[in-house]
Amino acid sequence: MAFKRILTLLFSFFTIAQLRAQVSKITLSGQVSSVTTGQALPFVNVVLTTEKDSAFVTGTITNELGRFSLPDVKSGNYRVECVSLGYKALQKTITVGTLSPFLDLGEFRMADDAQNLQEVTVTGQQADRVDEKLDRKTFQIGRNVSQSGGSVLQALKNLPGVTAGEDGKVLLRGSDKVAILVDGRQTALTGFGSQTSLDNIPASAIERIEIINNPSARYDANGNAGIINIIYKKEKQEGFNGKIGMAAGLGALWIRKENLPDIRPQYRNTLKLNPSLALNYKKKKVNVFFQGDYLHTPTLNKNEFVDRYYDTGDTIRQQTKRNRSTNIVTAKTGADWTFDERNAFSVSALFSSEKILDRGDEPFFNANLTQRRRLWQFLEDELKTTVTASAAYQHKYAQPGHLLNIGLNYTFHRENEQYFFTNIMPDFTGNDAFKLLSDENVFDFNADYIRPLRYGRLEGGLKLRSRLIPTNMQFIPGTNSPIDSLAGGWADYKETIPAAFGNYVFENKNFELEAGLRVEYINLRYEVNPTHPTYHSDGYSYAKPFPNVRLAYKIDGHNKVSLFYNRRVDRPNEVDIRIFPKYDDAEIIKIGNPALKPQFTSNWEAGYKTSWTRGSLYAALYRKQINGTITRIGTTVPGSTLIYNIFQNAGKSYNAGGELVLQQDPAPWLSVSVNGNIYKNTINAFSIENLYPVKSIYSAARQTITSGSAKVSAMLRGKKTELQVVAIYQAPDIVPQGRTGYRFSVDAGAKRQLPKGEIFVNATDLFGTLVIRKTVYGDGFHYNSRDYYETQLVRAGYSFKF
Repeated sequence: MAFKRILTLLFSFFTIAQLRAQVSKITLSGQVSSVTTGQALPFVNVVLTTEKDSAFVTGTITNELGRFSLPDVKSGNYRVECVSLGYKALQKTITVGTLSPFLDLGEFRMADDAQNLQEVTVTGQQADRVDEKLDRKTFQIGRNVSQSGGSVLQALKNLPGVTAGEDGKVLLRGSDKVAILVDGRQTALTGFGSQTSLDNIPASAIERIEIINNPSARYDANGNAGIINIIYKKEKQEGFNGKIGMAAGLGALWIRKENLPDIRPQYRNTLKLNPSLALNYKKKKVNVFFQGDYLHTPTLNKNEFVDRYYDTGDTIRQQTKRNRSTNIVTAKTGADWTFDERNAFSVSALFSSEKILDRGDEPFFNANLTQRRRLWQFLEDELKTTVTASAAYQHKYAQPGHLLNIGLNYTFHRENEQYFFTNIMPDFTGNDAFKLLSDENVFDFNADYIRPLRYGRLEGGLKLRSRLIPTNMQFIPGTNSPIDSLAGGWADYKETIPAAFGNYVFENKNFELEAGLRVEYINLRYEVNPTHPTYHSDGYSYAKPFPNVRLAYKIDGHNKVSLFYNRRVDRPNEVDIRIFPKYDDAEIIKIGNPALKPQFTSNWEAGYKTSWTRGSLYAALYRKQINGTITRIGTTVPGSTLIYNIFQNAGKSYNAGGELVLQQDPAPWLSVSVNGNIYKNTINAFSIENLYPVKSIYSAARQTITSGSAKVSAMLRGKKTELQVVAIYQAPDIVPQGRTGYRFSVDAGAKRQLPKGEIFVNATDLFGTLVIRKTVYGDGFHYNSRDYYETQLVRAGYSFKF
């Protein structure tokens, strides 16, 4: 009955999406030989026709080895006919699906025939390439008019199934446990565990984004909500070409909520700048590319008002205001070299430098704002540097799509932070500081093998990761310092992960099957300063299987049903277990937990896809069961009002619901996208022990809520102009100690094509309605928070192609 109610509600929740109905194109290959001699037959005419009416589709001739290849074939039912002088014509009926980009039709053995046959003239026309698979959704960034000129984070928030979370994270179906890939690989730029820095990647550098809710075994097992793959631009046109662009924006257009008394002003009218340059040169076997972006984004990064209530009768009202100035330089360059028809080699490098200056004020008042108890002011000077280097070799066997890929990737990421605090109390003023230096080194080696079959393909591979993060924190306490200076020192994070996977894909006229298994072993050791007052060295190791299965039935050419199952893991990131307290909030203090263990998730999904002339619909029911749920838990120390938010494993949680993605073109000039997601979120009763700063036990009762999100997008298209309006709603949800409030916003944009470029203008959160709301309950306290950070932004830009 619960699922029936969810399904009923699902169809009343409409959303946004830039999802287009898409049809995959497949390359067919095979070999023709003689029945009599067994020898390969060159120059055989191979013709592809439709099974239904024998209409010509495409054709080719075999090479000197008797092999042939038919590219760009749409899914459907066909006949393959082989015709050659001196041999009897041979026909085979085949089914072409959407799961494998290459199919091996096997061997065609032709019998001798003395009858002379005329040659067949082969002609054909290549259709536009569109990609559609039930396991993923692909979006072109250029079509997201309402977020042109912004960051990847802002572009993601307008895509189907994606909603905005806290701290610059995105949610898939209500979960922030999302693995972020860049060009199919994890990097420190977006995080090897927890997602990070999405707001600092300019969307102008990105070609498209893939959202994969049910990843196969060929992907790393982390990320229970799925995978988001960010694909950088890389032109492949012959000769020299490029694109130069400039976008500018203005944010914090008005004060949404006034400061508490006697603190420095909020940022206003923040000017954003995003120049970009893309260059590409291709000649014969060599392709060289470069993509460079600069992002200057001053912003009111946080403006959170918190009211804390204690069972003792004490009330504290506080504000955390953070004026942030960010300057980011990113550059990606590389070269592809195809040194013969079978072998190719590519190298690439990505550099990112992110300079952040935060100037913050945090006043603490009594209930009626008549007495200021403390003013905590801070300056954070942070420099993040990321360098990645990748090398890839590909060997193509004679059969198209038969590949061996070998890759080697190295990532270096430095986090260099300096914090300076002024602690203004009624009786004294103290000055405190700390310095943090963290260097992340990651080596990845992978080897993948792909073998097309007549009805699918086989995949297999190996991967080895070595990750080392030495971290050093030095506290510099001042007069009557509130900082726990003894909790500083050093810590070393060491992680080794070997993995192997195998995946089988089968597809015929009516059925699809994808089944795979990934086996990962992890050995993690976290060594800490032996003088730390609370924490000691810890770690874990395991060897676990992570299976995936997808079974689909094709009712007809326009209707398909699928069943999914996979098992995934979310491993704590280094920041999650970091032993050093963080004081960007002086009285709600965050700290990691070196005893934190991974959470494991089992996912089930049933999906239905249908399409018609001007639209398509995808509906799904899903369920997730999470063991060892990772979350922050807030506790207090007797006699103190300070709250310590510490990561813990909070037992089992469940997420069950449904998703709807509808795309309809009511007219050639109008496209409407609707996306709705409704789910029931349940967190079982749990009990945990916090160790920092002293031992305390926290127990929570079972919580449950029905939540969801909705998006609606309308696109109006002229010959050269596009207009887009997007509305986004996110319903209240629960967290292990409370709940989050609703969110609503409207974005709009326009784009005009020029002879050699385009101009655009857009605006986010038009009506200033987007506010982050949260209520947290703990033993002896509860608090309400409202974050009125900068959400309204107007942008304009121009790009020129040459």
